[in-house]
Amino acid sequence: MHNPLNQKLQLRLLQRLLSEQQPLAECARALQELLRSDRQVRSVWYFNWQAAAGIYSPEGDVRGWPPGPGDLLAATDQPLFAQLQIQPQLSIEQTSVIDCWLSRRMRRAGVSHGVVASLPLYPQQQGVLVIELQAAAPLFALDSLLLLLSDWLHCTENTTQTTQLLSTDPYPALWVDAQGQLLEVNKAARDMLGASIVEHAQQALPHNHQPLVRSSLTQQRVIEDIAAQFEQRMMLWSYIPSPQQQRILVRGRDSTKEAQQLQEATQASRLYRLITENTTDLISRHLPDGRFISASPASWSLLGYWPEELQGMRCQALLHKHDIILVEQRAKNALADDGYHTMTVRVRHRAGHYLWFETANRAIRDTYTGAIVEIISVSRDITARVKAEENRRRLAEVVEVNTDLVLFVDPSGLIRWMNPSASRSLQVSDAQTDLQLADVVSAATLAELTEQGWQATDQQGVWSCETRLQPYADVPSFPVSLVLLAHTVAGGERYYSLVARNMAERELREAQHRKHQEELAHTARLITLGELTSGIAHEMNQPLAAVINYASASLRYLHAADLHSPALQRVAQGLERITEHANHAAEVIKRLRAFLRKEPRRMEALNIAEVLQDTVQLCAWETVSAQVTVEQKMLTQLPLIYADRVLLEQVLLNVLRNAIEANREAQHTAPSRILITAEHQAEQVYIKVHDQGAGVTAGQLEQLFTPFYTSKAEGLGLGLSMSRSIVEGFGGALDAQDGELGGLCLICCLPVRAGGDERTTVEA
Repeated sequence: MHNPLNQKLQLRLLQRLLSEQQPLAECARALQELLRSDRQVRSVWYFNWQAAAGIYSPEGDVRGWPPGPGDLLAATDQPLFAQLQIQPQLSIEQTSVIDCWLSRRMRRAGVSHGVVASLPLYPQQQGVLVIELQAAAPLFALDSLLLLLSDWLHCTENTTQTTQLLSTDPYPALWVDAQGQLLEVNKAARDMLGASIVEHAQQALPHNHQPLVRSSLTQQRVIEDIAAQFEQRMMLWSYIPSPQQQRILVRGRDSTKEAQQLQEATQASRLYRLITENTTDLISRHLPDGRFISASPASWSLLGYWPEELQGMRCQALLHKHDIILVEQRAKNALADDGYHTMTVRVRHRAGHYLWFETANRAIRDTYTGAIVEIISVSRDITARVKAEENRRRLAEVVEVNTDLVLFVDPSGLIRWMNPSASRSLQVSDAQTDLQLADVVSAATLAELTEQGWQATDQQGVWSCETRLQPYADVPSFPVSLVLLAHTVAGGERYYSLVARNMAERELREAQHRKHQEELAHTARLITLGELTSGIAHEMNQPLAAVINYASASLRYLHAADLHSPALQRVAQGLERITEHANHAAEVIKRLRAFLRKEPRRMEALNIAEVLQDTVQLCAWETVSAQVTVEQKMLTQLPLIYADRVLLEQVLLNVLRNAIEANREAQHTAPSRILITAEHQAEQVYIKVHDQGAGVTAGQLEQLFTPFYTSKAEGLGLGLSMSRSIVEGFGGALDAQDGELGGLCLICCLPVRAGGDERTTVEA
């Protein structure tokens, strides 16, 4: 025997399984483990007699046992069954001469040395053991053990075991005595510890197992959740005393997954906190009535309030009076119905002026009642974008109502659109289509435009000439000053416009237009100067007024003071307050200038290859766990970039983990891969991360960087949105497109360091 105590524990487990009337397959497996612990045994199989079919059916562990030959319907083990009723134990050689299905299967399995013994585990259920012995073992080697098992099974038919240690318990449980020695284990513990129960139990239990046993029995108390590591598992053991029997029930549970989840949650929380504290977006939490619970540090740079000042304040107090109804009605209903709402509102800065904010809100509901208990908001300052859109709208209105002729044209000569002034001047009706430039200008002007105009416009952006336009109706032509302009959209596509000014009454119209342009420019300067002056004056009024008051009071005290009078002390106090408020005024100016310039923080020259390699190293264990290979293809020379290293690493880490998760969700049958490329184009460094995930649809691609948009069940949908904000803070961009590997490709574009002659050599 390997270990008598192991065999004793397995025997007790078999006894408990039988007493609890567990399935025959479990009892047979326990019997097989018991017999395999003998060195003389090579293999063991157990078969249950099927009276209706007349055959023996395998139970328990059937590894190594082949299927039977021939027709299953014609198979029978009746001759062997009858022989075993007369002679309960046969050798393999004796069984082989009996013409039955079991003997034919034994020959197919190559079993030639051993015994076949009748051994019913349950009453009224006939069973047989096939034991293959080692070549050197005698046939009678297990006679005493089989006889002992047969008698023991008869004795235990009516034996009832205590129920403190159930075989159906999914958690491993062990009985130990007062000295901590094993007395009995359940099925879950046997499955965890394997055949060497005693040896593995010493490794699986806490290193202070015996002191814990003594303390639990002496103090008669339960000792819970004692951690111990066994192989790759983290176990938590509880010691439950039984003072009457002077033994301890040691019950464990596997907490490996909980420990991993706790570690991942801690790391994710740290990353979320780092990004939240450094993002330029305002992330805030609110009660259903709009009161602030918390806010990110961006509240200071965006609104002039510290996060602590916003706690308890209602968000309605910061909104424009015309937007309060939008928040309280429309947003409230949308959150109640959909749980998500995006809105554009005006928010009052501490200085008094209003900013345009785009706010994405997500409702957090109670798990049981479904009521909204909290609202999380991500707010972004879009004042510049709103002003740009307003400027474009105003420009479109100006083009529509402009008395000049404005035409959008192609180099091929096709007129795509014209403003109403051009339609009236050229006598174009609504039914006319496919208008050509050759119809309204002379052949000489068209030739000059073809030879010089398009090329000069592409190079310089503008080209002009003096010519005449011929209306489509039979009316005289009129002189114009023609200007060809080239425009570029965000994607790099070029389009062209022709602006023609009627030169009749030239001097009068030019004077009128010049005056109009001057008035517009003057008005724009006044508006800009007024806004800036208003903001500075609002902040400076109070401290400057205080400076004047304190200075005046100090002068009065000096006039009335003697050398040792209290008035001199008040003068000193007044001068200190003058200094304090003067410093405050200087700080206000400094912060206002920093806000207007949007100066970056903690920027340094970085080697992007080193940052990428460090980021890949941070994800090494995740890539191994997900069976993902990360390939890097970079140019041999890359310029330095300016960025915050910590935030850039977190952005790349977020992008790389998204790629790993996409590969894992795709469930590849073979190891998948992620491709990272870095290249230098037009004073920009482009970092591309390609994955082999399922990719996204066109609709999902448009919402990929929207706050709170996520396709993950447990995701929050803030990672890519905040990453884009951080990259934009560096002066770069973060975008997505279809990848080369069939999945998604995330592109991070960063500006290079000033001075293009500096390079760093990187091994490809």
